[in-house]
Amino acid sequence: MLRRAPQRAITINTVRFLDDSSPPGELTYSDVFMVPGRSAVGSRLDVDLSARDGSGATIPVITANMTAVSGRRMAETVARRGGVAILPQDIPGDVVADVVAWVKTRDLVADTALTLRPSDTAGEALGLLPKRAHGAVIVVEQGRPVGVVTEADCVGVDRFTQLRHIMSAHPFTLPAGTPPERAFELLHEGRHRLAPVVSASGECVGILTRTGALRATLYSPAVDSAGRLRVGAAIGVNGDVAAKAKVLLDAGIDILVVDTAHGHQEKMLSALRAVRGLSPSVPVVAGNVVTAAGVSDLVDAGADIVKVGVGPGAMCTTRMMTGVGRPQFSAVLECASAAASLGASVWADGGVRHPRDVALALAAGASCVMVGSWFAGTYESPGDTFRDPDGRLYKESFGMASARAVRLRSAGDSPFDRARKEIFEEGISSARMYLDPVRPGAEDLLDMIVAGLRSACTYAGARDLTEFADRVVVGVQSASGYTEGMPVATSW
Repeated sequence: MLRRAPQRAITINTVRFLDDSSPPGELTYSDVFMVPGRSAVGSRLDVDLSARDGSGATIPVITANMTAVSGRRMAETVARRGGVAILPQDIPGDVVADVVAWVKTRDLVADTALTLRPSDTAGEALGLLPKRAHGAVIVVEQGRPVGVVTEADCVGVDRFTQLRHIMSAHPFTLPAGTPPERAFELLHEGRHRLAPVVSASGECVGILTRTGALRATLYSPAVDSAGRLRVGAAIGVNGDVAAKAKVLLDAGIDILVVDTAHGHQEKMLSALRAVRGLSPSVPVVAGNVVTAAGVSDLVDAGADIVKVGVGPGAMCTTRMMTGVGRPQFSAVLECASAAASLGASVWADGGVRHPRDVALALAAGASCVMVGSWFAGTYESPGDTFRDPDGRLYKESFGMASARAVRLRSAGDSPFDRARKEIFEEGISSARMYLDPVRPGAEDLLDMIVAGLRSACTYAGARDLTEFADRVVVGVQSASGYTEGMPVATSW
């Protein structure tokens, strides 16, 4: 019988690769896999996914600073489950301040309720329902819940029908502060899917579903020193960077992102030095770059965290337009090693299509993974919901260097200057991001990502992300190897 020699591994940029040869060429996520190792971790629930980069995230997921992705609803929802949303740079400073103040007042357990009055109509309810994944409008009178309306209640009725005629009256309610496990039990025992959460005076202060109560026992919210939900915001590298940054810092943001498509440029270095001149008390993130030299320069100029990725995003056309970029796994691998030697961290930005990609980005050395377009197709993203001719729900997404984004960003310019800028675009201006009927909400995606990541850690024998980075072994595979790992929904 033939016996194979024991597996050998070599370390490249702090990551151990299977066998004893350097990986061929540049690698993206689909080119690599992780090898299971001996593990003493008995359950995926024993794994701590907290980021070690000062971001305050208790899961290593950041939603991208894209207009079609991160708004107030996304920020609230993601932070409640431990991630952080980054508000885009196109939002005026006073609006950012309003959003930050709003997010900071959200409950750590209950979701924000969609509310209407009894005299409002079924059409108004249908317009609101796609804004939240809980699928209900709470009908309130003088702030007190008097009914609940779902999409099923609006089917087959005139759109101008008042809600008082179709709502489920006298809803079951939960007192504010009810422990999540007890809330789940009460909802389960009463066979209620959800309930308004009420204050001691009876006013509606939120809504809680059975699944939401369950999630509150599985996730730890990302909170600031005052126990409020965390939220970040981005600025660009043009104009008075210091003044823009000060507005955001005064608004109480928890992470400041200095963002441009090509981060390894003099404007970025000047912008970082201007931001550092403010002595910010929050982490400063800068990007994007794909080389160790880029990381070194940005860290030297004042970045605590560097965003890595040029061209892997679903809305980005940079590689096809310019030929510039780098396969994402190799980019993260090199940049994370460089950052670690400088006492900094990196976020892997872009190229995530599956939970495995998040795990692989962390295996390459990232402290967090920034996800954009995947979250654009959820109830909580800022865009309106549309139906295609087949009845499928979708939202529109677009790249932040597209003509559409440039048009929004340069709204204050003259029509001539704006038209000149729009000619040179690098991004898709309109794409349909379909809502997954099985996982239509941001929390559904987080459940899937976190489940995959927790399991990846147990396969590596890691109880936290630091151990994961130390223990994981990566191998290189062929295209057919990647295909082999795909599930088969029907028989062959």
